[in-house]
Amino acid sequence: MEVLKTVWDFFQNEVLGMKWLNRLIGNMVEATGLDASGRIGGSIQFFFYDCIKIMVLLGVLILMISYIQSYFPPERSKKILGRFRGIGANCVAALLGTVTPFCSCSSIPLFIGFTSAGLPLGVTFSFLISSPMVDLGSLVLLMSIFGWKVATVYVVLGLAIAVSGGTLIEKLHLENQVEEFIRNGKAMDIPQKELHFKDRMKYAWEQVVSTAKKVAPYVLIGVGIGAVIHNWIPEEWIIKILGSGNPFGVIISTIAGIPMYADIFGTIPIAEALLAKGAQLGVVLSFMMAVTTLSLPSLIMLRKAVKAKLLGIFIAICTVGIIVVGYFFNAIQPILI
Repeated sequence: MEVLKTVWDFFQNEVLGMKWLNRLIGNMVEATGLDASGRIGGSIQFFFYDCIKIMVLLGVLILMISYIQSYFPPERSKKILGRFRGIGANCVAALLGTVTPFCSCSSIPLFIGFTSAGLPLGVTFSFLISSPMVDLGSLVLLMSIFGWKVATVYVVLGLAIAVSGGTLIEKLHLENQVEEFIRNGKAMDIPQKELHFKDRMKYAWEQVVSTAKKVAPYVLIGVGIGAVIHNWIPEEWIIKILGSGNPFGVIISTIAGIPMYADIFGTIPIAEALLAKGAQLGVVLSFMMAVTTLSLPSLIMLRKAVKAKLLGIFIAICTVGIIVVGYFFNAIQPILI
């Protein structure tokens, strides 16, 4: 058992966490005459280490996820979802959301297509919630920074929000709150040609390049903010606002995340820096969930597809779910970390 633990720790720290890279960059910073433990040297080390680590993991993960995704084009996903009924359909939709693109804005066109095809509204919302909030990439990246326990619980609770949120929307019978051009739209069944291994790898690589171009600016901004938090903002400030002494920390972080637009790869460096400074685990994870699921640009896009009442219910369900998850993580933080 001890051997397995040693192997796992090595995999998590040196392979996923790439701690060797952190040490290497720290040595390079020291070689320039800067102190890696100081503010400037520490900021440089944090910035280059997190940027390189996230982009490397991003490339590998997108390649793998996109290869899997090539087996689930929209028409096939629609047929799969059409075979299920009730909460089972919501569960399948939430799981399918884990192999779709990373940001909420890129999930909305698929949501519109599924709704136009006649899939139950609650099922399509389960997909819409899980797609940006939970994906295979988030599981691996969270594992590399926060450990497997935090990553697993985050994914499970994210899926729970997606399933329960979609189920509730289904029970409320809000089909008339979808814009008429979508309700009256007819999705065409387009035959999907059979892809071979080479075709799938080409598609996966194209997704790597395309996603990396879109995500890179947010990663740079996120890591830059994380470097400032990590090395320049006094620890007592973070603890006072987002630490255990403030019972409203989860609510503050959830509301603060809504106006932003980024994916999980851009928010993790900020969450990592906040946690290192003394913020509660539930606070940083609720911030990540709010940014990825309730970003203002995605809500504006979604408003074009649904009416104000349904949009408000969607925001309320996600916000309440994220806040509950945040407080739950705070309660079990001693067990997880």
